[in-house]
Amino acid sequence: MPPHRLIIETQRLRLRAWREHDRNAFAALNADPDVSRDLGGPLGRNASDAKLDRYIGAFNRLGFCRWAVETRAGDFLGYAGVMPVGATHPLGEHHDIGWRLTRAAWGHGYATEAAGAALEDVFSRAGLTEVLSYTAADNLRSRAVMARLNLSRDASRDFTVHDERLGPWHGLVWVARPR
Repeated sequence: MPPHRLIIETQRLRLRAWREHDRNAFAALNADPDVSRDLGGPLGRNASDAKLDRYIGAFNRLGFCRWAVETRAGDFLGYAGVMPVGATHPLGEHHDIGWRLTRAAWGHGYATEAAGAALEDVFSRAGLTEVLSYTAADNLRSRAVMARLNLSRDASRDFTVHDERLGPWHGLVWVARPR
């Protein structure tokens, strides 16, 4: 099946390839100060479009990425999924899982449901054997998702990067492997 035709369905959600008409909803997600707080603040439209282009490119090359997440009724909730990370990252080449949901979607278990489905997909269909997840120590919401996903904490891989928007950022690392 061509990658753009792949859809992952869970009990309440649909993870699907990005469509051109998703750009406005994606830009609104990235412009929300609450949603983007741990990223150093809101993204402008050009930066948001470039980010979406990276997701689309990864999906076209690999058949997975940060999927668009919506309800079964088609309401946009945000994204969740796995992306490749290059050799210039402090951890070297790897794959990481991430998620970002609209403020209205917080607190409903959607991030755990969507991220769990994305992990299952890359382990079963794409054959990955390890996926990393990282966040700042104060991002308790993401840490709670990692705990609900049963990821293993690996403090030996914690790292610091110097981000132009965030300054020094300390990443705490968790690991997912197939079950």
